[in-house]
Amino acid sequence: MPITLFGAFMNKAQILTEIKRTAAGNGGAALGWRRFCTQTGIRYGDWCGVYWARWSDAVREAGFSPNQLTEAYDESELLDIYARYATELDRLPTASDLRLKTQSDTTFPNDRTFGRLGVKLELATKLLSHCAERPEFVRVLALASEYVSQNQVPETPTSREVLGYVYLIKSGRYFKIGRTASVGRREYELSLQLPEKAVMVHVIETDDPGGIEAYWHSRFALKRRNGEWFDLERSDVTAFKRRKFM
Repeated sequence: MPITLFGAFMNKAQILTEIKRTAAGNGGAALGWRRFCTQTGIRYGDWCGVYWARWSDAVREAGFSPNQLTEAYDESELLDIYARYATELDRLPTASDLRLKTQSDTTFPNDRTFGRLGVKLELATKLLSHCAERPEFVRVLALASEYVSQNQVPETPTSREVLGYVYLIKSGRYFKIGRTASVGRREYELSLQLPEKAVMVHVIETDDPGGIEAYWHSRFALKRRNGEWFDLERSDVTAFKRRKFM
């Protein structure tokens, strides 16, 4: 498949020539493919899977020794790039979004590269872990949480092992998300502690109370007011009530 460089068609031999030319201007060391892309306009998808499987293969064929900067993206780096683009769009990018970005930004990975992260549900699940401790990706964490919640296949009743409950209680205008081994007892305890009447909104049965509580706390992190209390919107409550078991 021919590619273009500044408007001219190029073949494999010409790409190798470009590797040698840019290396000459880099003290005799081959560029990593990202810098090579920036300097020549040749994108990742223009050579990967077309002429070589890895950039290091292209560098070796050009007569140079590859270094760690010439390797393809690792999974963490791809998740970073995807998360930054999701922040820019304020939604999880679709395959079409990635394809358009690839066409408009020569430094952006080929859209097919993100296939390594799995189907969108798998990708969103990986984002939950990747963004959990990254303040700059709080919004992406919320987007990924919502997508996983809406698309995750629920457990079948026969496979359930209930070890506890994660509850949503409302008192006044605020909501509390907590966990307990006994819903009725916890509701009674809160009714004694709170100045306003506590109303049980919904309960999720779970085999991992701590993990599921942490999931919802993370999902609504931007709406936390104090401790386990949150200022939730109707759509947030609806999302919580959709889950019967997690």
